[in-house]
Amino acid sequence: MSDILLIQPPIRDFYLTTKRTMPYGLICIASALIKAGFSTDIFDGLATSKFRNIALPPEMAYLEAYYGKPDQSPFGLFHHFRHFGYSFEHMGKVAVKSKAFLIGISSLFTAYSHEALKSAQIVKKYHPNCKVVLGGHHPTNMPENVMECEAVDYVLRGEGEVSMPILAEKIMQGEALESVPGIVFRKKKQKIHINKPAIMENLNHYPLPAMHLIKHSFYQRKKKGSMVILSSRGCPLKCSYCCLGASSSFTYRQRSTESIIQEIEAAVSHYKVGFIDFEDENISLDTQWFLSLLREIKKRFKSEQLEFRAMNGLFPPTLNEEVVQEMKAVGFKVLNLSLGSVSKKQLNKFHRPDVISDFEHALILAERYGLQSIGYVIAGAPDQTAEDSVLDLLYLAQKRVLAGVSIFYPAPGSRYFELSKDLGILPKHLSLMRSSALPVSHTTSRTEAVTLMRLGRILNFIKSLLDQGLEIPAPLPFCEISPKNITNRIDIGIKLLQCFFHDGKIRGMLPNGEIFEHRIAEELTRKFIQGLRVIQIRGTGIRGHSWRY
Repeated sequence: MSDILLIQPPIRDFYLTTKRTMPYGLICIASALIKAGFSTDIFDGLATSKFRNIALPPEMAYLEAYYGKPDQSPFGLFHHFRHFGYSFEHMGKVAVKSKAFLIGISSLFTAYSHEALKSAQIVKKYHPNCKVVLGGHHPTNMPENVMECEAVDYVLRGEGEVSMPILAEKIMQGEALESVPGIVFRKKKQKIHINKPAIMENLNHYPLPAMHLIKHSFYQRKKKGSMVILSSRGCPLKCSYCCLGASSSFTYRQRSTESIIQEIEAAVSHYKVGFIDFEDENISLDTQWFLSLLREIKKRFKSEQLEFRAMNGLFPPTLNEEVVQEMKAVGFKVLNLSLGSVSKKQLNKFHRPDVISDFEHALILAERYGLQSIGYVIAGAPDQTAEDSVLDLLYLAQKRVLAGVSIFYPAPGSRYFELSKDLGILPKHLSLMRSSALPVSHTTSRTEAVTLMRLGRILNFIKSLLDQGLEIPAPLPFCEISPKNITNRIDIGIKLLQCFFHDGKIRGMLPNGEIFEHRIAEELTRKFIQGLRVIQIRGTGIRGHSWRY
C-alpha cells in the first residue's frame, strides 16, 4: 500500500526502444514526494518483455500499403502493430491494491496519449475513490484535450517535482487547488482552470531520483544495469520542430557536477549500472561545464569501465577536440550528431544554424579517437522537399557516419505544430503524431517519406558491407536473381541491392522466400542512384573503406 502510485502506461506502436523507456521522470517526481513525507510507488507498465500483436487502428489504415508485408530483408521497416507492456486490466488491479489516494499517470508523447487516457479510465474503474492526475509533455501543451476525459481529475503542467507534492498536500488537507503550480482542474459549470507550467528554478534543490523504484532487472544492457540521467533541463535553441526549446516556457538549466556524480555513484554502487544514457536536450552546450563533468566522471569512475551515450543528440558546434577526447576517455563509444539538413534554405525554416563544418570536424575527431558516429537528418517537414532530403542522404553517404532519417511529426507546443495547423495538414488523430505513421503529407508526400526511410536503410546497408570488407555488387536485372535457398540476411540484401542498382525498385522478401516490391516514389530512387554515381561512399569503420559506383 502507498499514499501515491505513479504509472507509466503501456504503449501501442510498431516498435519499442526499451533502453529509452525507463520512467526517469516518474522516479524524479517520486523522490520529491518521498521527501515531502508521502509513501510512493511506481507501476512501470512497460517493464516486461510481454507484447501482443493487435489490429492496426482505423486511422492508420493507409499504412497497410507501406508496412503490410513482413519484409525479412535489411530494407524492411515495420509490420506488426503491437501492444507493448502489461494489460490495462493488470494495471487496474495494481491500482486498487495500492489503495493510493492519488494516482499520477505519465503522458509524455502525444502519439501515446490515448493509452494514458485509457489508463486513467481503467484506474477509475478499479479504484473509483482515488484522484487521477496526468502530467508530461502532452498534458502540458494540450491540457483542455486531456480534461475532456472524465476519468482525469487534474492535469499538472510542467515539472511535476515542483507541483506533485503540493497537490498531494492540498488534497490531504482538503484545501483549494488554485495555487498549485501548473494545476488544471474543472470548476463549476465545467469551466477549466489552467495555471502556467511549473518550473524547477534550481535543479540542485531537489533530491536524487528514487532509483529503488525502478525494475532494474528489466533495464539491463549487455548483462549490466543501465540508467537514464538528465543533467540539465530545457534548451536555448529555437528549433521550429521542438516543443522544449527557447520558444517554450522552460529555460535552460544545469545541475551541479557534484549532484550528477552522486547520481552516477548511486547507480553504479547499488545497481551495478554499466550503461548510462544522458537524455538532455543539449548536454554539451556549455563546453566548460560539460568538460568539468567529463573530467570528474573520469576521476571518480575510471576503474568501472562505464559506457555513456547521449542518444537525444549532440550539437556539433560544441564538440571540439578536448571535449571529444574526454568523452572517449570516460566511455563514450558513439557520437549521436544532430545535423538537421544540409539545405541552408531548410535550416532557415528549422530555425537552426548551419553546422555542416562543425559536423564534419566532429566526424574527423570521432575517427581520430575511434568513435562511431550517427548523423541525424529530418525529412518530411512542411515545405521541405523530398529532393532536398535525397541530397541530405547523399551528403551522409560520403562521410564516415551512419545515416539517421527522422520523419517529421508535429509536436504540440512547437512552431511547426502551429504551422501545420495553419496549413491544414495537421493529422486528425493524435495517435498519428509519430514518425512511423508518416503523419504529414505536404511538399513531401507519404510515399516519398517512406521511400526516404528505405533509402536510409539501403545506404546504411552499403556502409555495413564496406565495414565488413565485402564487395559492393554490380547492378543485375531482377529476372537474373535466384533468391531460392538464401537464408542469410546479408546475402538477401546483396541480391536485392543488385536489383535496386539496376531498376531503382526497392524489394523485400517474405518469410516464405517470395520477393515483392515495396510501394515507393521511384523518381526519388532514380535521383539517389544518379547521385551515387558521382560520389565516393564511405563506410563507418575506423579502417575507412570506401566505394565509388
